[in-house]
Amino acid sequence: MTARTGGTAPGRVHEVPAGSRGPARRRPLRAPAASRSNALPAGAWWLWALGLATAASRTTNPLLLGLLVGVAGYVVAARRTDAPWARSYGAFIRIGLFVVGVRLVFSVFLGSPIPGTHTVFTLPEVPLPEWAQGVRLGGRVTAEQLVFALYDGAKLATLLICIGAANSLANPARLLKSLPGALYEAGVAVVVAMTFAPNMVADVMRLRTARRLRGRPTGGLKAVLQIGLPVLEGALERSVAVAASMDARGYGRTAQVPPGVRRTTNLLTLGGLLGVCAGTYALLAAQGAVYGVPLLIAGLVAALAGLRLGGARSVRTRYRPDRWGVRAWLVTGSGVAVAVAMIWAGGAYGEALHPGVVPLTAPVLPLWPAAAVLIGLLPAVVAPVPPPVGAPVGAPVGAPVGAPVGAPNSKEIQ
Repeated sequence: MTARTGGTAPGRVHEVPAGSRGPARRRPLRAPAASRSNALPAGAWWLWALGLATAASRTTNPLLLGLLVGVAGYVVAARRTDAPWARSYGAFIRIGLFVVGVRLVFSVFLGSPIPGTHTVFTLPEVPLPEWAQGVRLGGRVTAEQLVFALYDGAKLATLLICIGAANSLANPARLLKSLPGALYEAGVAVVVAMTFAPNMVADVMRLRTARRLRGRPTGGLKAVLQIGLPVLEGALERSVAVAASMDARGYGRTAQVPPGVRRTTNLLTLGGLLGVCAGTYALLAAQGAVYGVPLLIAGLVAALAGLRLGGARSVRTRYRPDRWGVRAWLVTGSGVAVAVAMIWAGGAYGEALHPGVVPLTAPVLPLWPAAAVLIGLLPAVVAPVPPPVGAPVGAPVGAPVGAPVGAPNSKEIQ
């Protein structure tokens, strides 16, 4: 027995089993398609990534660091768009691997204060004067110092990869819109600096593809020199275009405020930011949690008061300001939860989070910290789903790449 459902084209009957409520009622719960109206604020992605980076700073366990990299990479693969800044994640991974390699090289040639008994090889040692005591060039290289350097470099590489995830997921222009008016000038400089690396990576990829299509080599020193000049030229042209656009829109115009208000604003803002930095450093340190929280709260209050007063100088308005909905708070909360859980685990799982190297012991994966890191996967479920990579603007989510679509909707992500 079947039933007929409406809403189909004329002359077509969509048959479904009797008692069913139609395919629209049976679809699984999933995130909506991304559009301009429901796109996550850039600040949510940055807070999520900074939470993962804070968790990475609390451990040297390579298993937990690898899990953090895997979580960040999965979210980037699931939710990044086809924008130029979204292609910079691979470059941050390569930078992280380069950092690990440099840390190992420094440990081999400059030595390490870590004692060890397992000699791997011995290099010729260069004698140094007496004023250079504590520094050596060459000499005995032990397995303990190599493992210590590997753990230390992996932690720094994980921090860079987490920051690269934020660069790949957050739109820099939307991040500039979210800044308070008092930080608008500084925010422009920061956004320009943040967009330099992704745009440079996109220019290099475009030029390498063009050289490959022309049958020219893309590797070697000569090819790098030939690609570098067009990249710098494009960066200069883009900078001139941005400067002209900002000048045409009246950038730099501010309202007149009394000198006393201006001095109070600067004092509160600078003092508050210094308090936030000192409190954050105390929380990340091993023995600073007692005075770190009050200092952080006092710095936040002073900084917010200064930003509130400084916003009176701004005469600009915001067009379509970003709204922090439930999904944005879930993304932010997942990163904060990972950071808080890892800070708490520092006292309960101290040995597991920092595996020893003297004597050498195999790292173990602590269960609860690893489960806390998996909370960072929440954005891959709740964040809006972007269009497929390579699909035209206005294509529905799930449509094959290259499929014809209608006219682009002005509400879609541009």
